[in-house]
Amino acid sequence: MKIITRTIWILSLVSLFTDVSSEMLYPVMPVFLRSIGFSFLLIGVLEGFAEAIAGLSKSYFGKKSDTIGKRLPFVQFGYALSAISKPMMAVFIFPLWIFLARTIDRLGKGLRTGARDAMLSDECSAENKGKVFGFHRSLDTLGAVFGPAIALVYLYYHPHNYKTLFIIAFSPGVIAILFTFFIKEKKMIPAVRSQKPGVSFFSFISYWKSSPPEYKRLVTGFLLFAMFNSSDVFLLLKMKDSGLSDTEVIGVYIFYNLMYALLAYPVGILADKLGMKKIFISGLFIFSIVYTGFAFNNNLIIFFILFFLYGLYAAATEGISKAWVSNIIDKNETATAIGTFTGFQSICALIASSLTGFLWFRFGAVTTFTITAFVTLVVILYLARLQKPALLKKNQHGKL
Repeated sequence: MKIITRTIWILSLVSLFTDVSSEMLYPVMPVFLRSIGFSFLLIGVLEGFAEAIAGLSKSYFGKKSDTIGKRLPFVQFGYALSAISKPMMAVFIFPLWIFLARTIDRLGKGLRTGARDAMLSDECSAENKGKVFGFHRSLDTLGAVFGPAIALVYLYYHPHNYKTLFIIAFSPGVIAILFTFFIKEKKMIPAVRSQKPGVSFFSFISYWKSSPPEYKRLVTGFLLFAMFNSSDVFLLLKMKDSGLSDTEVIGVYIFYNLMYALLAYPVGILADKLGMKKIFISGLFIFSIVYTGFAFNNNLIIFFILFFLYGLYAAATEGISKAWVSNIIDKNETATAIGTFTGFQSICALIASSLTGFLWFRFGAVTTFTITAFVTLVVILYLARLQKPALLKKNQHGKL
């Protein structure tokens, strides 16, 4: 049986080009926001609000996708919204306009994510989900290598000319949209289509109430971590505050994404063999080490080492968490379950980024990063206590 199918390839390439577009801007975004007058606190609120919009819409559109029995329209329109948001940032620099542009970008992510992840899940068996989600994350993250590299070259010749960069970022987004028209959607089973069409924007709350106990226990651990896992923007700001130049900050960020891209696929294969739980917990332990390092480090070489570990953490958690969730729920509820998880996750992201901005403003970077590292250890202890039978029956879905 072919594991990496045509659909998986196309979805991965779509994510790659979209990430080229988004990540071309991501490492310069905090510098750009600071240049137009945004404070650390306001940056935290902006990033948290944007992620909350993405998460809430993921849950709604994930449920909508399951209900009407279609995935592809959500994928196509979602990527389109994210593409058009890029040139918007170049038009005006008013705070409300910046909030609007970021909201449209994140709304696009929310629109497509549940349906896309469900399509990935439908293309493989439980025994291969780590590999498939890892492959997708690998190609997705390659975009986060190429995007900042393009930004680095551009800013070398045109320093501080951020507005033109936002316009350039529109092109790979358009390529991603074109790729979606080559996807052939599988027909979903009639049981899904027979559901009532009405879907509340807050339907994820209803799903949470009716979801299996093992799903609630697992996602509770994920969400506790998410409440203190703020935007990576703060890692970039910490490097900038440590005296690194724009070029050095972007260079380290490119290195991180390259490590993530190279490690995601083999770590996914390892998760299929050793179990999602062991790999995910290992990733959280590495995360705790990284944040402890960020609290006290100001050296460029050490930042490279920390971001290598951060890439390993990301490879062991981001795709793995979705694969893990998809293995403990009914196939017909995949988009809803992942959307609900990411919906609550993004509410937590709003709290996390706003809280991090406040803690940094009030107590400084050392206290902020140390608290995050400590809470992560608490989450590790919680997840370690979860028993396999409570999570999944091995003979139904495979190894966790």
